[in-house]
Amino acid sequence: MAQDSSHHQANCQRWHTLSAEEVREAQGVGREGLSSDEAQARLEEHGRNELKRPEGSSTLKRFLRHFHNILIYILIAAAIGTALLGHWVDTAVIATVVLINTLIGFVQEGKAEKALDAIRKLLSPVALVVRDGKRREIPADEIVPGDLVHLQAGDKIPADLRLVDTKNLRIEEAALTGESVPVEKDLAPVTDDAPLGDRACIAYSGTLVTFGRGVGVVVATGDGTEIGRISSMLGEVESLQTPLVRQVEQFGRWLAAIIIAISVATFAFGYWVRSYPLDEMFLAAASLAVSTIPEGLPAIMTIALAIGVQKMARRNAIIRKLPAVETLGSVSAICSDKTGTLTRNEMTVQVLAFADRQVEVDGVGYAPHGEFSAEGRDINPEDEPSLWETLQAGLLCNDAQLYQQNGDWVMEGDPTEGALLTVACKAGFDPQQHHEHHPRIDGLPFDSDTKYMATLHHDHRGHEVIYLKGAPERLLSLCDRQMGRQGPEPLDTTHWDRIMDAIAGRGQRLLAIAARDADSGQSTLDYEHVEQGHFTLMAVVGIMDPPRDEAIRAVEECITAGIRVKMITGDHLITASAVGEMLGIHRQGQYQEGDQDGGQEECRAISGQQLDDMDDQALRVVVANTDVFARTTPEHKLRLVEALQAGGRIVAMTGDGVNDAPALKRSDVGVAMGRKGTEAAKEASEMVLADDNFASIAHAVEEGRTVYDNIRKAILHMLPCNAGQSLTIMMAILMGLALPLTPVQVLWVNMVTSVTLAMSLAFQPSEPGVMSRPPREADAPLLSGFLLWRIPFVAILLWIGTFGHFVYMEQLTDASEELARTVAINTLVAGQAFYLLNLRLIFQPVLTGWELFRSKAIWSALGILVILQLSFTYLPFMNTLFGLEPIGLSDWTRIMAFGLAVFIIVELEKWVLRRTSWVETGDGETNPPSNQPRRA
Repeated sequence: MAQDSSHHQANCQRWHTLSAEEVREAQGVGREGLSSDEAQARLEEHGRNELKRPEGSSTLKRFLRHFHNILIYILIAAAIGTALLGHWVDTAVIATVVLINTLIGFVQEGKAEKALDAIRKLLSPVALVVRDGKRREIPADEIVPGDLVHLQAGDKIPADLRLVDTKNLRIEEAALTGESVPVEKDLAPVTDDAPLGDRACIAYSGTLVTFGRGVGVVVATGDGTEIGRISSMLGEVESLQTPLVRQVEQFGRWLAAIIIAISVATFAFGYWVRSYPLDEMFLAAASLAVSTIPEGLPAIMTIALAIGVQKMARRNAIIRKLPAVETLGSVSAICSDKTGTLTRNEMTVQVLAFADRQVEVDGVGYAPHGEFSAEGRDINPEDEPSLWETLQAGLLCNDAQLYQQNGDWVMEGDPTEGALLTVACKAGFDPQQHHEHHPRIDGLPFDSDTKYMATLHHDHRGHEVIYLKGAPERLLSLCDRQMGRQGPEPLDTTHWDRIMDAIAGRGQRLLAIAARDADSGQSTLDYEHVEQGHFTLMAVVGIMDPPRDEAIRAVEECITAGIRVKMITGDHLITASAVGEMLGIHRQGQYQEGDQDGGQEECRAISGQQLDDMDDQALRVVVANTDVFARTTPEHKLRLVEALQAGGRIVAMTGDGVNDAPALKRSDVGVAMGRKGTEAAKEASEMVLADDNFASIAHAVEEGRTVYDNIRKAILHMLPCNAGQSLTIMMAILMGLALPLTPVQVLWVNMVTSVTLAMSLAFQPSEPGVMSRPPREADAPLLSGFLLWRIPFVAILLWIGTFGHFVYMEQLTDASEELARTVAINTLVAGQAFYLLNLRLIFQPVLTGWELFRSKAIWSALGILVILQLSFTYLPFMNTLFGLEPIGLSDWTRIMAFGLAVFIIVELEKWVLRRTSWVETGDGETNPPSNQPRRA
């Protein structure tokens, strides 16, 4: 028998095409189950029912791998340079920065490896099987192909099963397929190409039985199960580098090459052309290198990212991996799961269709808040007898419970019944009170064969009534009348067919409610009482899991920000398309790639089966023009993410199920749901939404853009200031003059400006219009065209002031070298301080709208800098340590005039750039942030 079942792993995708008897025969199992000896033989052949652990790198190797980074190399070079100069404190500080950055990356990588462990925890610990003709409870890891497994409500499926017997069996598969309600199972085989969610004869490992009972034959265990296949995919998916990491590495390589080239060239020129002494020239070259390296940049980047993490946490977005903060700011496409992400995963009554009209209901989820309207006007349910009686029937023929817990409304029971209970509460019903006034005498539970539920009630006036709810086509066969405006009237089946087609076309699930007076004194209810018919059809109810109100607003905000929203779900095509329409996803227009690929008309929605027939090139075209994908598998989600990335998009993927985990890991930013998300989804993601709210993503994108802006501002400050210092030293060597700045003075300037000025830029609030501009291009370099202009522009300004003031003091006033250097240093620092004010906004004028005074961090940094520089200039021991002399009021006047000139010149430069299109055409940036969204 073991040999007969050996093919089960290879053919695990085909069991849904076979009948129950064919599966029993193929697995070699009868109604008495496997024998103990046969089960042991199969266990040895197929292995235990558990997911294989991947081989990982050693702890030491993972730790050392984080030193392989160009910025770390630059920092190490800076540390060596300061050590050669004998400045051990600076060496220790830089070494500490290196260690902190390495440890952060190491710890976060360790957390990411927990994703596979989280999937393993989804497997059931025990299972009830038939062995040797007897039911036995065994550890789930001992299950083998061919075992007969018994299921009942509350059980977690221990392996992939082909069902061979069911009774009202319903299984919650949302984490695996994206279905918004439990799936009703049956025994009928389906076609080979049926989507995962349509294979009603299969029960998948890790899913949960919510109702009924069943028996299934194990057809796949361990890595051969659907959840095992997803686990294998997750292990094979490679996480991508974030855009910032890629840009910093590229920037670091260029910067390192420039620093080395300038230092070597300056050393050679000074030693061989100007005949400086070798040791003096070595110190000058080292000073030049140290002045150029932005050793504070990694620390500022880390701080800016950490600040972003804190701000996002206050807005319910928990960041698990630090670089993801900035990556969010560059996201240009968000692929979102539907159930539990864009919607609440809470079924809601949308419409009640009566014989003469339709009543619309607003409000989302199980919170009993909402209004009723008909024909465009609000109505009071108490004034509408037919509506009131229908809501009462849905409330009484119901086993769900609704209550408040910690401020949230919680529903226990079937989601459809929960929707009927909620809509009754919206109308003002008190469930407990109505059950007391109309007690249930007897009832028939929902049965998958009869497709209805019936209850018998009486009131305290001696009236008995039977309420019936279930599948509309089934109830129509039991009704001969319908509730009209004037009372019961003959049933018009043509009218109801038309109404049901219209409601179903909007993606809503249908449920009918009917009633009939019972016989006087009747105290029992059986199927004969129901099957005799003569019911009055009260209404057909349209129910769906609608989008969150805040998700609709968030989608609109994303569109304004130039971000394309894609909905990828395992739910049905009609339902997904309807939700997409309600969200406004179809209003996004076409991608520019779609225009370039032939200007095809935009597709409304597409199914996973259609994706199977497409190669990667065709998929890239389709994903550019399609926004809703339904009936998708984990492979489809992964392919869609990869297709968007191949088109140059930075992709955020949201999800909550195990089926989302591979795509979450592959995306640039994986976003998991915190409340209803599985641990597998959370561990595979970079960000977790504490409130399961898609709207929190828009807030996170805004904060991510702010973080990137602040990092750019730090670069815009550090590089020109460092370059100004370097130019000052280089020009002195070229002209054969004394150095305006000694190595120890350069270190002082770098330290105070990095700790105060540049650091304050990490704390800047968002710029105006940050969410009205398009995302930056995925391949945009860190040093864009604008930065390549601004850096030398400001560097030359600082060099003119610093070097010119030094030459003026030394050549024209006969000041001592120490005094000239003191003036030069303070001139340089003043220029940097005033330039900091310009950087409150990159392109916009800082004096408009009092933007300059919105940043407490800038003014705090300037206050600290003034104290440090005055101590540096006037304290005797500082004069001795750094070789300085105190300066007078006239010197300060010239210094402050220069600083003010820098501020005015840079503001004028902004004005010129805003008047031209140079920034936009030269580097793809919006200048200033546009109020018109770029076409997505």
